Amino acid sequence: MITARNITKAFDSFTALDDVSFSFEDGEIFGIIGHNGAGKTTLLKIVSGLIAPTSGELFINNIDVVKNPVALKENLGYLPEESRLYETMTAENYLMFFGEIYGLSPQEIRIRSNQLFAALSLEPDGKKIGEFSKGMKRKAAIARSLIHDPKFLVYDEATSGLDPMTSRFIADYLRRLRSDGKTIVLSAHNLYQVEAICDKVMILRRGKMVAFGSMKELRDQFGSLTYTIFFSITDPEKLLGHSRTYRKEEGFYICEAENMKELNEISANIRESGGNVEKIESRYPSLEEMLVKIGK
Repeated sequence: MITARNITKAFDSFTALDDVSFSFEDGEIFGIIGHNGAGKTTLLKIVSGLIAPTSGELFINNIDVVKNPVALKENLGYLPEESRLYETMTAENYLMFFGEIYGLSPQEIRIRSNQLFAALSLEPDGKKIGEFSKGMKRKAAIARSLIHDPKFLVYDEATSGLDPMTSRFIADYLRRLRSDGKTIVLSAHNLYQVEAICDKVMILRRGKMVAFGSMKELRDQFGSLTYTIFFSITDPEKLLGHSRTYRKEEGFYICEAENMKELNEISANIRESGGNVEKIESRYPSLEEMLVKIGK
């Protein structure tokens, strides 16, 4: 269980976080989103024990992170937004270096490194990290965060700047880590990815928490179902004055309805104008739409 109570962080006259409280269970992926400057990275650093809050409490598996951050770090894997790597090292030596810091034996490090290279589809082949592609460097940084097999992971923009294939691979890998019992806190600008993999999501705005919950809970808070109507019609001009704005895509005319009453009205107008409703799709608002609604 991770529990934060009234976390506030002030820098001189600027308040980066203002009275933020939340809790979530072990073995979940917890996403933190918001516009630039919302306080995401500050919160991740506090959760990681890297900086202390000005006030408030934070407990992770009964560890008081504010009073005893060292106890947390023994079982923490942290991934900063930028992969700050020792580029003159090979990946093998890089993991050996950090494994020794965590007190692992050379044999344990070799076994763990080979497991991580295989799981991440990373083939270092004795190359220096400076010769790696950006995606390979990110995978090496993730391997470093996992070398001591921590239970708690904090990842800041794990897939930022990566190509779509590598980004998808890492998102799938995070799901596998959750299945293995890891608890993950992450921030990401890829809102589709957050929506797809996170069990709980927090939305920050100017340091304040404006929403927190599962995707279902957030959808209930920020909007109900909307409907997309796909229809065919010989003469769409007959819809003028009856139907709302429509467009044509992939052989169908398409119109949007904000609620069931509009859906029924538009469907009736289409039929009265000689058209046929081919299909209707429903959807909830996306995280991107929620952020736009919240504003900066």
